[in-house]
Amino acid sequence: MEENVSDDRPEWTAQPDLASRRFGGTVMWASDELFAEKENLVNPWKPAHSAETFGPKGQVYDGWETRRHREPGDDQAVLRLGLGGVVSGVVVDTAFFKGNYPPFVSVEATAVPGYPSAAELAGADWETLVDRAPALGHTENFYKVSSPRRYTHVRLTQHPDGGVARLRVHGSPVPDPALLDPRSLDLAALENGAVVTGCSNMFYSSPNNMLSPGLAAHQAEGWETARRRDDGNDWATVRLAGAGIVRFAELDTSNLKGNAPGWASVSGRLDEGEWVPLLPRTRLQPDTRHRFALPDDGPQVTEVRLDIHPDGGLARLRLFGELTKRGREAVTTRFQETAG
Repeated sequence: MEENVSDDRPEWTAQPDLASRRFGGTVMWASDELFAEKENLVNPWKPAHSAETFGPKGQVYDGWETRRHREPGDDQAVLRLGLGGVVSGVVVDTAFFKGNYPPFVSVEATAVPGYPSAAELAGADWETLVDRAPALGHTENFYKVSSPRRYTHVRLTQHPDGGVARLRVHGSPVPDPALLDPRSLDLAALENGAVVTGCSNMFYSSPNNMLSPGLAAHQAEGWETARRRDDGNDWATVRLAGAGIVRFAELDTSNLKGNAPGWASVSGRLDEGEWVPLLPRTRLQPDTRHRFALPDDGPQVTEVRLDIHPDGGLARLRLFGELTKRGREAVTTRFQETAG
C-alpha cells in the first residue's frame, strides 16, 4: 500500500487506533491533570502547539500534563478503548513536550465485561503490555506488544510525571458475539471485526477510516487517494467480519465535493478465491450517501473489493447483511481464543 508517511514507522501503526475518540475511546480517570486535560490523549488528530500561549496554569498543551512531583510516586491515566481488541503496539507520543516529558512509561491492559467505573477497575486483573521503558521528549515512542489477548481498557503510567500528547493503541478489533445480531449487521464495520487487507493508495488518509463508526465529520475522516495520471483506478479490499451475504451496500461520499469518485463497483470473494460482482460499476455523486439494494439470493462472500474510478475517496463503506453459520462460528471462535 502506498501512503504519505515515512517508511520507518512500524507496520502495526497501520492498524486502527483502538483508543481513538473517533471510535468512542475515552479517558476515564487520571491521577492529576493540573496543566493539561487527560481527554487530549485520545484525540484523533495530530497534536498541535502554539508557542507562548499561556492560561492561568501555564503553557497550553494539546496533551495530558501533570504537575511536578515533590514526593515519590507516579502519575496514571485509565482509558476505555473505543473498540475492544488484540493490541499489536502502543505509541506514546510526547509531541511538544521537550523539557517536561516522562523519562519512563509503562502500559497495562485488562478485559472487563460491561461498563465498569474507574474505581471498579482498580481491582481488575491488569497485565503488562509495556514494561517500564525509556521515553524521549517531542517524539513518537513506539512499543511493540506481543499479547494475543483481547482487551477493553488500558492504563498509562508516567514515571514519575510530565506530559504525553497522545496514547495510540493500535490493534485488531474483536467484537463480543453476544452483542451482535448475526442476521442483520454491517459486515464491513471495524467494530464488528472487519479489516482492510490492501489498497492501491492512501496518500491522504487510510481506508480504515471508511469502516469507522458514525458519520465522517470532515474530509480527512474518510479514505482519499492521490490524483491518478494514468488509465488505472484505485481500489481497497476488506475482509468481512465473517463469511456472509451482503443485502445492502452504502457508499458515502459525504464531505468529498471536488474529489469524489466518478463511479464505483463492489465485488465479493468466494471461498474458492474467485471474485464475483456484487454492485456493478455505478455512477456516484459528490457529498452524498448512496444506498443500493443487492439481490436477495446473493453469494456467500468472505472479502470484498471496492473499486473507485478513477480515484478520489469515500467517507464510509457500509455492507449490511447477515453472517452465515460458518461466519457466526468464526466470530465466536475468535472471541473465545482471545479471551484468555
